[in-house]
Amino acid sequence: MSGAPKSAFELAMEKLKRQDEAAGVAPVELSAEQREAIAEARRVCEARTAECRILFQSALAGTVDPAARAELESNYRRDLARFAADRDRKIERIREEPAGD
Repeated sequence: MSGAPKSAFELAMEKLKRQDEAAGVAPVELSAEQREAIAEARRVCEARTAECRILFQSALAGTVDPAARAELESNYRRDLARFAADRDRKIERIREEPAGD
């Protein structure tokens, strides 16, 4: 033990690790390929979200009808939820693959 005080982050991570051990959750090591694939899935989601936001803001700027604006907002929220769900599904599939590292 180094004697240096631990940061709040370190203390929180230790507490979470103890909770995982008590619950019987085993840590999963991801391979470099899996980590890169997860990062790519997140980047794709961010790009799709940014594109959708730009298109939404552009369409919203040209619309004054409250009903049309409400429909645009509804479609925008639906698209964002779909992008997040797609990302989460891809990440889950990547995590389930056996680590090849």
